[in-house]
Amino acid sequence: MKITKAAKRAIKSSPALCVLAASLVAMPLSARSADRPNVLLIICDDLNDYIEGFGGHPQAQTPNMARLARSGVSFTQAHCNIPICGPSRASLFTGIYPHNSGCFGFTKWNGYEILKNSRTLMDHFRANGYRTLGTGKLMHHMVRQEWEVFGKPSDYGPFAHDGEQKLAHPGVPAPYREIGAVDGSFGPLVNLAGRKSPGGKTLIWQTGGWAKQRELRVNTQDDRDLTADELNGQWAVDQLQAQANKKGSDPFFMGVGFIRPHTPLIVPKRFFEMFPLDTIKLPDIRKGDVDDTHARSVRAIPGGAEPNASRTEDMGTHLFNTLVKSYKSRDDALRHFIQAYLASIASVDEQIGRILDVIDNSSLKENTIIVLTSDHGWGMGEKDYLYKNSLWQESTRVPLILRAPGIGKAAGVATQPVSLIDIYPTLIDLCGLDGRTTKNKKGHPLDGHSLKPLLENPVQGKWSGPDSALTTLYKWRMKYNPSQENYSLRTDNWRYIRYENGKEELYSTREDPHEWTNLADHPDHTATLQKFRRQLSKRIPSSQSKVPPQPAFKLKTVAAKQPAAKGDAGAWKDKYFSMHPQADRNKDGKLTWPEYKAHKAALDALQSRGAKPKIKP
Repeated sequence: MKITKAAKRAIKSSPALCVLAASLVAMPLSARSADRPNVLLIICDDLNDYIEGFGGHPQAQTPNMARLARSGVSFTQAHCNIPICGPSRASLFTGIYPHNSGCFGFTKWNGYEILKNSRTLMDHFRANGYRTLGTGKLMHHMVRQEWEVFGKPSDYGPFAHDGEQKLAHPGVPAPYREIGAVDGSFGPLVNLAGRKSPGGKTLIWQTGGWAKQRELRVNTQDDRDLTADELNGQWAVDQLQAQANKKGSDPFFMGVGFIRPHTPLIVPKRFFEMFPLDTIKLPDIRKGDVDDTHARSVRAIPGGAEPNASRTEDMGTHLFNTLVKSYKSRDDALRHFIQAYLASIASVDEQIGRILDVIDNSSLKENTIIVLTSDHGWGMGEKDYLYKNSLWQESTRVPLILRAPGIGKAAGVATQPVSLIDIYPTLIDLCGLDGRTTKNKKGHPLDGHSLKPLLENPVQGKWSGPDSALTTLYKWRMKYNPSQENYSLRTDNWRYIRYENGKEELYSTREDPHEWTNLADHPDHTATLQKFRRQLSKRIPSSQSKVPPQPAFKLKTVAAKQPAAKGDAGAWKDKYFSMHPQADRNKDGKLTWPEYKAHKAALDALQSRGAKPKIKP
């Protein structure tokens, strides 16, 4: 801190100013803006534990994530608070549980009264003197004013395009490819010369946000345009290099959101070549494992009368069954998908390595906190389920690595169950910021707890947080009642699940890490079950509690406004289909425009009457 000559003279003439000056000089480094640590938050999309050091897949190749782990602390039982993109990210970046905000679904997060009156993580850092920079997919609904500088918007591409609509990768067989250009697509990014759509049309690669698309040129593996993740990686590298060259500037908070391994799992061919198909090892899957579970009892879509004439499968079951139907065997189907998933993770790891190289070879190394995580996990065929949005380990568990120079123990491993809700208060604690994050009385304070004690001592640190990680489940609803949703508690040795219909699951995770045997109906575990019932009742609102204010339901908050361009209309319809799979009236895996119009009309009619639709994706 520099003091001018005039200020020095004023201080000498005033005893009170002398005391103030002395206190400023003695102020801890973390409390002075110029000396506060920088923060880099890297979040991947749909990344489960398939990274080195987390035990998810023995063939994972993530040397750069492993490098970060060697210099920081790995939280091997970190869990998301709701296992689907939009509400998970809303909870992470606001530090508020869904049951306290009311945000369980895809309505824009800043439409919720509690969330719009509470500061996001980046907004709070900016209010405390940080320069905030972001790029890629961070919060599911972008609010530009939350960031001082923003790079690239979310881009789920590349997609194969036939001149009229987006299609799945041409290498994906039917019927899986008919699911659509997002969830039904995976394969290497190669030259499409000579490749045709099923209708015989010439294909090109296309990428971009939902509103604006551009061609992605791929001549050869070395002569092509950069993918969205590569562009975000380059943007982050450029910004970090610029920050490293600045002297005496304000600290920065940077968010980098990578889209992979979210579908479509399309990355350069060389990443697929790292995982030869015939060598892919499959996860441990127990035949009939789904039989003693109850998720389908709250998610199954009944067939029958309008507007419910649809398949009887939830999304994860539908993806799994359709993938298996598309190949000669279940094992062959999973090998193809897992190869694409591992390749996608390896492609992101390369970008993380480029970012780490800049930090570790510059002045940023000793004063930059790095957080690496994901919004939720992904099931890979366990319990006949291929998707996120379950309350089982595969969906709820996320990688979490935190490097805090001078505080965190290098190569530390913490097994205490924690969750994404704890990231916000941890960064406030590490950076010495004001902990008041509400804008006014309509906001809500942070729900999580600082992980700093576990960074300092991963094994025996005295953490103030709860013994269990709390996760809730997304379901499509017009309104959410927090006391009547689906929840999971994950402790060191147990997972407890309570569904909205009262059915329960209980797993002894120490003895049964795959969660194969549901013990909820075993008399020997009645006391354990009752203990978890009491724990859950203390953590979520009672049935008499007031439901948090929620935005009025509008269809446009679930699916984006239809683009004007003809080519984008197909993509928009695919997006609507992914949110409303039951709109496929003839169950052929495709959503036609007449089917869309009929479904939307029925939904609008229910909404206009103020009724709660029976439609459940």
